[in-house]
Amino acid sequence: MTTIQKKIITLTTIMLLVMLTIWLMMTFYNRQSLDKYNGILQRYLVLNDVNETSQQLLTELNNYLTAPSEQIIASIEEHKAELGSNEQEVWSLAHVENQFDITNYINLMDSLIETIDRSIILDRQQDPEAALSEFTDATRITNYISETTLALVDQELKTYDTFYRSIIEQSAALNQFGIWLLLWLTFSLIVVTYTLSRSITRPINQLTEAANALSRGEFDSEVEVDSNDEISFLARTFNRMRININTLISEIQLKAQLEKELQESKLLLQESQFKSLQSQINPHFLFNTLNTISKKAYLEQALETSDLLVNIAGLLRYNLKQLDRSVTLYDEVTVLKQYIDIQRARFTDRLNFFEQIDEQLLTVPIPALTIQPIIENAIIHAIEPNEDGGNIYFRIADQDDRVLIEIEDNGPGMSKEKIEQLLSGSIMPKEGHSTGIGFTNVVKRLRIFYNCDHLIEIQSELNKGTTISLRLPKQRG
Repeated sequence: MTTIQKKIITLTTIMLLVMLTIWLMMTFYNRQSLDKYNGILQRYLVLNDVNETSQQLLTELNNYLTAPSEQIIASIEEHKAELGSNEQEVWSLAHVENQFDITNYINLMDSLIETIDRSIILDRQQDPEAALSEFTDATRITNYISETTLALVDQELKTYDTFYRSIIEQSAALNQFGIWLLLWLTFSLIVVTYTLSRSITRPINQLTEAANALSRGEFDSEVEVDSNDEISFLARTFNRMRININTLISEIQLKAQLEKELQESKLLLQESQFKSLQSQINPHFLFNTLNTISKKAYLEQALETSDLLVNIAGLLRYNLKQLDRSVTLYDEVTVLKQYIDIQRARFTDRLNFFEQIDEQLLTVPIPALTIQPIIENAIIHAIEPNEDGGNIYFRIADQDDRVLIEIEDNGPGMSKEKIEQLLSGSIMPKEGHSTGIGFTNVVKRLRIFYNCDHLIEIQSELNKGTTISLRLPKQRG
């Protein structure tokens, strides 16, 4: 499968190769022309160096004859060495047309050096006239060198005139070739890019049309893409998706039909349950009935029975409220007293209840039905099984930023293992008789209500009673 990435990489590679080839050809041509230019320029520079060196030698000889010094002699020797090194470069300029002129040119250079040497020697031998005569010859030779240099340069210009003209013609042709090549590359790039983009966009357009048809709910139109790349794979995947969606819609329709039938069955079941509930006793009806019986007992002078019914009604009304509501310690203590009065009517002198309450703490918020289930568990385990009854101590005290609530009994107690299991919620203790709320439920609601742990502590030993301590924050977290 030819991927889109491969197509783009192939196009890019071809364009890079073409551009690299053109760049190499242009570089090679420019390098050749530049080498020829450098060669010609080097010939002119060599001839110019010979002319300048000969003029400098003549000037320094004149300075020496005027005021001899070792410094001038050193400078003359340096220029003589430079002129001698130029002879090898001048020999490299020789060709068939200037062979004689080059030979004569080199002889003039040698003659100049010899004349300068003779002039210096004669001056040292105290023969100024002869030294001056040699200086005159050196001047004449220097003039010959200058004339010969001009003649050689002129001859070089005539020799390479054809080359200069060919360079100009080649430059013009190269510029024209570059323009045509640029136009050809631009046209080729446009054609290839259009072809490549067409091979990519045409299948995408087909997929777009198929997606629009799918959005209109036409699930039967199949996508056909004749490319051999990722888009073809995408088209096949799109076709499989179309088939899966069509199948899924059929399944959803069938499931909707089944759910409709199931909903109708649920409605029938709810209707039957509602009719069944209508036949059950309403708790509020029971609460109102207890109030009615309490008033009737009061009118009949059965005061204890009336008070008991009032306490039961108050307890029932308190228990009918939501457990997640926030109440105060005052509300909890009030309903606790009603509950204790009911239990005293049941157990008579077997139940000894002692309370010690700090009245200033009764405004502290607390979850509903927190204290009564704990007292109820104490009655169930410490009072009810014991024929002689037992004692329950209820205390509310201030502990800085917390409220200490203690419920203590002299019952059979419990082991440390059971205490740990009770606090961790791994066991479910026996639920209360009246509220149906167990100790574990109280622990969980306290932790949720105050948003913290370590609120409850249990101290107990077997046959030594149990003390449950609640340390509750004065402000809800």
